[in-house]
Amino acid sequence: MKIHLIGVAGTAMATLAALLKHRGHEVSGSDEHVYPPMSDFLAAERINVLEGYQADHIGSPDLVVVGNAISRGNEELEAVLDRGVRYASLPETIRDQFLWDAQSIVIAGTHGKTTTTALTGWLLTAAGADPTVLIGGIARNFGTDGASYRMGNGKAFVIEGDEYDSAYFDKTAKFLKYLPDIAVINNIEFDHADIYASIDEVRLAFRRLVNLVPRHGLTLLGVDSPDAAALAKHARSRVQTFGLSGDAEWRGTGIRIGDGTAFHVTRGGSALGEFTMPLLGDHNVRNALAAIAVGVDMGLSPDALRQALAEFKGVKRRLEVVGSARGVTIYDDFAHHPTAVDETLRAVRRSSPGKRVWAIFEPRSASSCRRVFQDDFARAFAGADEVVIASVFRSSLPEDQRLSESQLVDDLTAKNVRARHLPDVDTIVKQVSEEARDGDLIVIMSNGGFGGIHKKLLTAIERA
Repeated sequence: MKIHLIGVAGTAMATLAALLKHRGHEVSGSDEHVYPPMSDFLAAERINVLEGYQADHIGSPDLVVVGNAISRGNEELEAVLDRGVRYASLPETIRDQFLWDAQSIVIAGTHGKTTTTALTGWLLTAAGADPTVLIGGIARNFGTDGASYRMGNGKAFVIEGDEYDSAYFDKTAKFLKYLPDIAVINNIEFDHADIYASIDEVRLAFRRLVNLVPRHGLTLLGVDSPDAAALAKHARSRVQTFGLSGDAEWRGTGIRIGDGTAFHVTRGGSALGEFTMPLLGDHNVRNALAAIAVGVDMGLSPDALRQALAEFKGVKRRLEVVGSARGVTIYDDFAHHPTAVDETLRAVRRSSPGKRVWAIFEPRSASSCRRVFQDDFARAFAGADEVVIASVFRSSLPEDQRLSESQLVDDLTAKNVRARHLPDVDTIVKQVSEEARDGDLIVIMSNGGFGGIHKKLLTAIERA
C-alpha cells in the first residue's frame, strides 16, 4: 500500500512513517519544514519527505494520513479532498494498521505519559514480552541513539495515549482510537486550553477512554490524582490503583533521591522489595509503579522488572543533562504545565540539597501561553532560587488572555524568589552565563526548541 502523510509533524511523522515502512508499506510525506535530526532519521529509513505543502506532492497513494497540524485551506489537503483520495487521521491509521490484532496497552494522563510509555515498553522488552512500542519522545533504551518506536514480535503494543485532538475533521482525543486492553491513567488536570474549554471536558475524554476497556482488560488509575481515582466507578474492567498514598494497591514507599531514585514497592500490603532507577522524583516513582503493574499483570516476574528498571536510560528532554561547564550543570526538560514544573524542580532540589537551582522557562504551549495558569505558575516556580521567564511564544494572543510575564515576576518576587523577564535567547544566555557559579543547577523548560538555548548557554558558560 502507498501511504502519504501530511500535517503529521516532528517525531510523530518519523515514528509513524518508520512503523508503516516496517510493515511493508511504501511511505512518503509532506511537512512544512523538515529539520535534523528528523530529516536525518527519515533519510536513514529511506522515507521521502517533501518540504512544504503542494498539490503535486500527493502522487497516487492508496491512503493519505491527515495529521492535526493542518486544516482546511492547506493546498495539499484541498487536493486530497478534490480528488476523492481515501484519507484517515493519524490515530485511525495506527488503530487500523496495528491495533486490532494486538494487546493494546494505552498509557495516558496529563503528565508523565511519555516517560511511562518508555518505561513500560522497556520493562516489557527487557523481561521478554517483545512488544511493539510507540512513544511521543525519544527513549534511550531503543536503537543506537534512542528511538521513538520499537518493532516487536509479541502481541503487546504499548502506545502513548494523547488526549489532544485527532484531525481537523475529528476533534476527539487520539486515545479514543487505540482499543485499550490495558489503560493506564496516571493523572488528570486541565491542559490544552486550545482544545478543552474546561476541566469537565477533560474529565469526559478520560471517562470515554475508561469506557473502552473490555471486561477482561485492566484499568490502572493513579490514585494520587483525585480525578483519575474517580474514574474507578465508571470502569467495567478490572481496576487497580497505584501511587504513594496509603490506599494505593501498588504503592511506593521509602523514597530516596540522590543520583537516581530508590523506593520500595508493595502490592496490597505485600512487599515486592526495593527498586532503583536513574530517574529523579516522586512523579517518576508513580510512572514506574504503573509500568511495574502492567508487567506483573502480563505475567512477568518482579525480579525481571526490577533489573529492567535499573537499566532504564531515560527519555530525551525529560530532565536530560545537556552538559556541565565550570561546575554548572544544565538540564533540558519538557515541562510546560505548572504541575510538571513543580515536580521537576522538587526532584532537582531533593537530588542536590544546598545547591542553587535556576529555572529558565519559555511559555510556548497553547496552555502555558495563556493566563489560565498565571497563579499556578507563580506557585510552581517558587521552588527555584532563580527564575528567568522568556517572552510568551504565542504573542498574537489577546493581552487579556495572554500570560503576563511581568505579573509572574512580581508574584514570584513577593514570594522572595529572584525572578526576571528576559525577552530573548541571546539576552538570557548573556546574563545567566555571567551570573552562574560553581554548583548551580540550571533547568531549561520548554516544549519546543527554545532557539537552541541549551547549547548556547553551555558554550557561553564555558567561555565566561
